[in-house]
Amino acid sequence: MTTQIPRVLVFATLLGASSAHAVEPDSDLADLSIEQLSNIVITSVSRQEERLANAAASVYIISAGDIRRSGVRTLPEALRLAPNLFVARQDARNYAVTARGFAGVFANKLLVMIDGRSIYSPLFSGTYWDVPDVVMEDIERIEVISGPGASIWGVNAVNGVINIITKSAKDSQGVLASVVSGSDEKDGTARYGGELANGGFYRLYARYWQTDDVDTAVNRNPTGMQRRQAGFRADLPAMDGALTVSGDVYDGEMHQLNTRDIKISGGNAIARYTRKLADDADLRVQLVLDHVERNQPNNFIERLDTAELEAQHSMRFGAHNVTWGGGYRQGRDHITPIGFTFAPEQFTMHWANLFAQDEYAVAPTVRFTAGAKIENNHYTGTEYLPSVRLAWNPQPTQLLWGSLARTVRAPSRIDKDFLAPTKPVLVGGKLVRVINGGPDFVSEVADVAEIGYRAQPSERLSYSATVFYANYDKLRTQEPVPVFGFEFKNMGKATTRGLELWGRWQVTPHWRLSGGLVRQDINIGVKPGSRDGAAGTQLGNNDPRLHGVLRSSLDIGDWQQLDFTLRYSGKLPNPPVPAYYDMDMQWLWKLRPNMDVALIGQNLLHRDHPEFGGLSGRSFYERTALVKVTWRY
Repeated sequence: MTTQIPRVLVFATLLGASSAHAVEPDSDLADLSIEQLSNIVITSVSRQEERLANAAASVYIISAGDIRRSGVRTLPEALRLAPNLFVARQDARNYAVTARGFAGVFANKLLVMIDGRSIYSPLFSGTYWDVPDVVMEDIERIEVISGPGASIWGVNAVNGVINIITKSAKDSQGVLASVVSGSDEKDGTARYGGELANGGFYRLYARYWQTDDVDTAVNRNPTGMQRRQAGFRADLPAMDGALTVSGDVYDGEMHQLNTRDIKISGGNAIARYTRKLADDADLRVQLVLDHVERNQPNNFIERLDTAELEAQHSMRFGAHNVTWGGGYRQGRDHITPIGFTFAPEQFTMHWANLFAQDEYAVAPTVRFTAGAKIENNHYTGTEYLPSVRLAWNPQPTQLLWGSLARTVRAPSRIDKDFLAPTKPVLVGGKLVRVINGGPDFVSEVADVAEIGYRAQPSERLSYSATVFYANYDKLRTQEPVPVFGFEFKNMGKATTRGLELWGRWQVTPHWRLSGGLVRQDINIGVKPGSRDGAAGTQLGNNDPRLHGVLRSSLDIGDWQQLDFTLRYSGKLPNPPVPAYYDMDMQWLWKLRPNMDVALIGQNLLHRDHPEFGGLSGRSFYERTALVKVTWRY
């Protein structure tokens, strides 16, 4: 660590020498009024631009200002700010991030994107939260949708969609350099943005992050990691439209018990072209290339190459607002077996889709939306993903909406192709394995109903409430097989119901409160004939009935900001984790117009406590303090 941060600072200093002290524009949303926050334009609900106040979905926006004022430094920690997500830390690098149930480190019912690029792993239909990283200052907003999004985003958008949207290169000009140092964590970031001769803009960045091992009840849990990442973005005028090109490369090492470090590396590139075809029509085409490598000693080595092309066309005519499009994605997965294997070890996966959505203005204050996506995958063939929504504005500042949707989770490679151990064992005169993927495994299915209400009764107050009910069928279970071992089958079922509440209150011109809570009931069981003793294992289901967050943001004059974040999680049932409150804080002092110093405290209410994970070797998180210094030129 002693050599990494200075290198980042040297990089920033060299870039700053040519920047002419062009201070980056402050595009954060922290200083917007409640009314302006309600008018934020979002895209993840309908794949079109629309005001947050008019979005007929349970959607929460984490703004750039929220991220800056909270002091978070990683994506999972930033997602704690969304009250409609449950986020729990299992160890130094692994998190459970879920919406509306089925929590686990390998949760598989949430679609996560960065600038529209999916970061889900087809190995287990979830996200490795130790891999994705973004310069926190480059995030414009995070759109968090709890509820189904499959009719426009496809399979695996079962319980929610997270879209992390970064700023344009134009909004990240000049030099930014930051250093964070604390008892268990250190990082350094440098970024430079400039202007191109053709009227375009670009930015370059480099980042280093390190987190140490954490304690268990008896010793240290070797799950710390260090990683390096660099990348770029360019926004250019092109062919009567706009072209965005971006890319990242990274590598890192992760500690694990009694063996060599896990090695990760990869890179991605995105090219996105948008064009206004007419006053009420536009076109969007995006190409994504992604390469991932993961070497887990004693387990497996994976190399995955993915290419995806998608196109979208939106148009208005009469009372109709139509969006339609399609896409194709190919993934080439190569597994080198060690502790377990997949059959086949090398596999080329295909996904193709077509979608359409029509928003019809029934009356000036009533909108009816019907949409569907048809998606074909290599395991189950064609899946149909319909949805309908009805929205009514009884007043300009009120929205009442309801929706019905069908969504699915397509099988992952673990569901179908997994075999453990690599070499069969001899039991009862037969060669068998302990765990087997299910050759007959099909897609999990969910039917979801929602009713929501959003209002802004005054310029100082806004709030949202949503009730939901979901019925799940064909969930994954582990069924005993003859002689010995288990096989994945679709013998599980579940229902979930709950209430989501959140709001923002501008108490005074300099003090804002925001927060929310989720109350949910989750009932998981098995169908007749199942012999899964865990009653629907899902490889991890451990959800609180109640969780919430409350934030206080106070401006102290023109040069200081004081922010507190109070978090609550109800008790977790299996494995049991006690309910807890905890608090994070940041005191930020603007020493100069281009220099900030922040004192950050985490887990302030307890000396240490667990959040997630099994009883054996469970990690405990201590009260910690960090200092962050940020320069802008």
